[in-house]
Formats: sequence, structure tokens, C-alpha cells
Amino acid sequence: MTDILMPALSPTMEEGILAKWHVKVGDTVAAGDVIAEIETDKATMEVEAVDEGTIEAILVEAGTEGVKVNTPIARLKSEGMAGGDAKPAPKAAAAEAPKAAAAPAPVASAPVAATPVAASAPAPAASGARVAASPLARRLAEINKLDLKAITGSGPHGRVIKRDIEAALASGTGKAAPAASAGTAAAEPRKAQSLEQMGIPAGSYDLVPLDGMRKVIARRLTDSFRDVPHFPLTVDIELDNLLAARTKINTALESQGVKVSVNDIVIKAVALALKVVPEANASFTPEGIAMHHNADVAMAVAIDGGLITPIIRKAETKSLSQIAKETKDLAARARDRKLKPEEFQGGTFSVSNLGMFGIKQFASIINEPQGCILSVGAGEQRPVVRSGVLAVATVMTVTLTCDHRVVDGSIGAKYITALKNLLEDPIKMLA
Repeated sequence: MTDILMPALSPTMEEGILAKWHVKVGDTVAAGDVIAEIETDKATMEVEAVDEGTIEAILVEAGTEGVKVNTPIARLKSEGMAGGDAKPAPKAAAAEAPKAAAAPAPVASAPVAATPVAASAPAPAASGARVAASPLARRLAEINKLDLKAITGSGPHGRVIKRDIEAALASGTGKAAPAASAGTAAAEPRKAQSLEQMGIPAGSYDLVPLDGMRKVIARRLTDSFRDVPHFPLTVDIELDNLLAARTKINTALESQGVKVSVNDIVIKAVALALKVVPEANASFTPEGIAMHHNADVAMAVAIDGGLITPIIRKAETKSLSQIAKETKDLAARARDRKLKPEEFQGGTFSVSNLGMFGIKQFASIINEPQGCILSVGAGEQRPVVRSGVLAVATVMTVTLTCDHRVVDGSIGAKYITALKNLLEDPIKMLA
């Protein structure tokens, strides 16, 4: 039998909601069949079977929240294999799965029902041969620095499963990781004080539990703000030429039912400016600086309970009408949580626009692994001085937050100057 595990549908996913089953016990499935729907911190997605066989047991009921990644959610009996007496794990078992942490526990506590043991245990795999092992067993072996080739599998056809990893840890089989020295041990995380300890009386507030999205936002932005050395660059951009051009563009596109927004033009200008200053289209990695070939611009979209950043891929190659159609479609599906992972994962540069809320100026936190994020404020009429003469212009303030490991001050200044030139003279976008 094979355990079907809760999949990690995004790099940030630690747990999800098993929203719906499309199969029941006794159903036969083939690879590629949709078997369930999973709600993640970002979207609702369908899960497909990767093996063929018969559903032997449903281990996690539909509607269960907090199901940890790699928790067994069902059991599949391969064709031709004798059935067992598997019983579904209790609904609460999902909450007992391992939590992601800087130093994982030696053995995860995800519930896995017993698998029939072979009459004669097979010998460990020969050196160089690929070891047959369940995904959970591989993950536990990696966490605990164990050599799968040195472990005898008790699953079907000698497959290494969770209980074999547990046995190896108990007996010392395999190559265990050396203990961390005191000098390199990770620091204990600071424990948060309760509100009562900080002087706020109990009963004076309502506590709203953190959902998956808010937990991910809190963790990722804390990591970014703490670990990424960043600095802001702010400029004012005059918009009168852009607004006049936008009126003409929308008149020309009216018959197509397309309406271009200022934000659409900003996205296009951001992408073109990245071609002018490609050094700003980069990401820091431990191996080196990744210089991206295309401007994949992520736009921040507010949704119930948080924020998501759908991506306009290769924005430098697309017309304003294409960008307008894509942004409208992506934003609508983002609010309905219907985006596919590839539509919001990745990106090389982000744009966050709060101008529609009347925010004049702000600085965003970098969305790792991107090297920059642009914060766009509201356009408003302000006094300006031109050749010593006072005048009135529509002005928008933008702030570029840069990862100093990738984008130095001079590169950031060159980039934001190129962006300003494009937005103040939109005809240059056609060059």
C-alpha cells in the first residue's frame, strides 16, 4: 500500500485545509485523476493522484483544518496487492504532524498506519543503487542525516517507510548528523509576552486566530525585514503627460472593451526600466547574484485576510492592452483564491500601489528573493518650480526599496531615474 501525503503546493506552505474529497473508499484511480481539493495560504487547488490503484482508506476527513504538509491523508492499494485492515486515523491526528522549525524533531509524529511486513526482510540497497522509499521517509532521512542505503526497508518490495527511519534512529543505524557545537547552536527564539503581561487586561479584546495566510505573511516579512539589508530611494514623478496619454490610449481601446489604468502603465514602465538598468533585475543567492533574463513583475493585490502578488510574466514584451487584461484577470482570481501556484510564485520585481487609498508615500518590505520593490503613492496636484517659475502639476511619489546585497545605491539611483523618465514622457515607451 502507498500513503497519499498532504502535498506542499507552494514553497511557503506548512499546512492547509483538506476542503473536499473527489474519491471515496473503494474507488479506483489512475495517475492524473483529481482526488481532492486543498486550500492553502494562497489559493484553492486540485490534487492529482500520482499512482494508480484503489482507495483503501481516507485518513483525513474533508473539512479538516491545519493538516500539516507530508501528513498521510489517504491510503492507496496498488493493483494486485492484497488489502489490509487499515483504519482511518482520527481527524485530530492532522494537528499532530511535525511543525516546520529551524531545528526539526528527530522523528515526525505524522500518523501513518502500519504497512504489512515482508516475510523475509530484504537486504539494504547496494551502493549506487536508488533506494525505494516513501516521500515521508526520504524527508525524515534528510532531516536526520541518515543514509537510506544503510537502512533495510520493511514496506512493499523493500520500500523504506517511516517506521524504518524510526528504527534506524533508535538503533543508531545509518550515518547520523554530528551534534551541533555550543558555538554554532541556534539561538533560542525570544518568547512573546502575553498581552496581560504587557498591561492589557484579559477580556478587553477579542482574539482572532491566525489563519495560514497571515502566519506566512508574518513569518516571511519578519525574515525579510530582519535579514535583508535594505534602503529606500524616493522621487517625485510628474504625471500630466502620462494622464493625457492614458486618455488617448483608452479612447483608442474603447471598442475592445479594454481600460488601461495608471498602475498598468507603471507596470509597463517598471519592466522597460529593468531592461535599461538590468543590474536592478537581480536576486541574491548564496552561490552568487542571479541576473534575470525577463522582467516578471509581481503586483500586490489585497485579498480577504492578507496579500498576494500575482505576476505579469515578461511584462517588457507585452502591450499596455495585454497588461491591462492580465492585471484585471489576475486580480479577480486572486480575490477568489483561484490562482495557480505558477501565477503567484516567483517574479523578479514587485510593485505595491496604495495610491487609490490616498496614501502619499510609503516604503514596502522586499519580497524575497526579489532584489527590489516599488511603492507607488497617490497622484495629486502640487506646486512645482520650472525654470524659476511656480506652476501646478500632478505629482506622484514613488519609493524604491533595494536589497543592498544586490542593488547598490548607484544602481538603484540609475533605475529609479530611468523609471521617472519613462513615466514623465510615456512616448519613450514606444521607442
